[in-house]
Amino acid sequence: MDHREQPSAQSSDRVDRFDHCPWLFEKEATEERRAAQRERQRSLGGDSAVGERCYVAESAAVFPDLLRLGDDSYIAAHAYVTGTLTTGTDCTLNPFTVARGTVRLGTGVRIGAHTSLLGFNHSMAPDEPIFRQPQSSRGVTVGDDVWIGSHVVVVDGVTIGDHCVIGAGAVVTKDLPAWTVAAGNPARRIRDRRESGGRERLSTPGGDDGGGDALARFADTARDQAAGILARAWNGDHYIDRPGAAPTVRAHCDAVEIADLLLSSAPEQLDRAEHIERLASLQDEATGLVAELGEQPPAPDPDGFVSEGPALYHVLSVGYALDLLGASFPQPIGGVSDMTASQLVARLEGLPWRDGAWGAGAWIDSWATAAHWNLRHHAAAPLVPGTLEALFGWLLTRADPWTGMWGSPSTAVGRLQVVNGYYRLTRGSFGQFGMPVPSAERVVDAVLDHSRDARHFGAGRDNACNVLDVAHPLWLCTRQSGGGGGGADDTYRAADIRAWAERRLTTALAAWQDGKGFGFGPGTAGPGPEPGLQGTEMWLAIVWLLADLVGRSDRLGYRPRGVHRPEPADGLRPLRIP
Repeated sequence: MDHREQPSAQSSDRVDRFDHCPWLFEKEATEERRAAQRERQRSLGGDSAVGERCYVAESAAVFPDLLRLGDDSYIAAHAYVTGTLTTGTDCTLNPFTVARGTVRLGTGVRIGAHTSLLGFNHSMAPDEPIFRQPQSSRGVTVGDDVWIGSHVVVVDGVTIGDHCVIGAGAVVTKDLPAWTVAAGNPARRIRDRRESGGRERLSTPGGDDGGGDALARFADTARDQAAGILARAWNGDHYIDRPGAAPTVRAHCDAVEIADLLLSSAPEQLDRAEHIERLASLQDEATGLVAELGEQPPAPDPDGFVSEGPALYHVLSVGYALDLLGASFPQPIGGVSDMTASQLVARLEGLPWRDGAWGAGAWIDSWATAAHWNLRHHAAAPLVPGTLEALFGWLLTRADPWTGMWGSPSTAVGRLQVVNGYYRLTRGSFGQFGMPVPSAERVVDAVLDHSRDARHFGAGRDNACNVLDVAHPLWLCTRQSGGGGGGADDTYRAADIRAWAERRLTTALAAWQDGKGFGFGPGTAGPGPEPGLQGTEMWLAIVWLLADLVGRSDRLGYRPRGVHRPEPADGLRPLRIP
């Protein structure tokens, strides 16, 4: 006997290699084993016909009424087959597969281990015990080129179309059209197989159904661990990004955002009133700005607003933290309420668009957000008439008609500055005020092109800023370029957007560290790869955006309401731009 083989199951209690690996039989079996297999096929019983180069495991329980096994097909170890089974060529029923009732398989069908195709059913009328009631059978039909993963259940009456892929553990209760990638219990459509080129993993970290259940479990984990993550970042008096870091204003704001997102409450280290008092007291009376802890308020520029520094981002972070707590800045933000349209245009013209588009976008984000706070909460200090219209008018007439964006790419970093600046600019202006962005489809093209830049994306290179600054523009633009987003098929370049979002979502979920949250990621733009509040707050919002781009954000059970909220801000008057 060939040393590679084991005796047949009929003559030995040992595991039979070919029963479990039948694809090896044609190349490796001895003539003795081939003769035994021919006899096995002849003795199957019922109305049975087996094609060329097939294998039926000795350990399989095959008791058909009718069996038609196409060429180059096999039934592996411990499969259970009764009733009517017909297959095309190149079909595989892997170990412990169940096919009962009437089951019809096309050509090139792969059935994973422990999967059940149940082509029959029981009646269950209430007036008689079930075991006395008749069976019915509509059958299970599977088209050509279908992959059904392990531990799947397909119930009677279901038709699975050509080219479908069914994720492990799914329960298929309804018909699936051709090219569907489906998973879950009950199975739900994830995407069209053609959209991803077929190269993404169907399962997400933890070996689940490929989407919704992974998101739900992630969100449950994050909620369960949120209180501990916040406690880890409390030094007894202030919030810190992570153990060993210095207290910062942003850390306090990130704590408020995380608690609101996951716990629907204020962080428990202080009561709500104490949170509000601490944050509101940080606002400088003279300028309305918020300096970093322990630092002096920044001196405003001649036009009344600042150009750079932490105070710019604190307009966003402190303002939205107070908003989530049910409060607001106690006084208007100076410089914004007094700035004229001509001063604003002069400032816009002087921003570093050529080599610092991110900084230019960040300035507009802060100015527009300050205007938004003043308009919402300080009617006694309104904006100078025409300034907001001047902002949008300048932006609309200066956008690059080829990309819909502002700024210039460089050979050193490609479109990094342009795309990251676009996110900050549109977040505070078009997104926050509910205005349509110019040339949305051109933006999608440019952003997707940037997302393929290996200098900034890929294994070991993704950080929260870079991924957020792609995800948010795609989300914003898909809301006005087609079917309204949420994974809609009629959105411009829907297949490319969903394929990108699926890959990033898989990577993001795997990056969660139990009890610590998310790290920001590599690079010099943030706090680094160690898990902390900033990374956790940003990635939680990114996960929502990515999930919404593929139509599954509902499984998270949360929706950002702060800095990274998807909707326009509340309480703003509509703008009319000529």
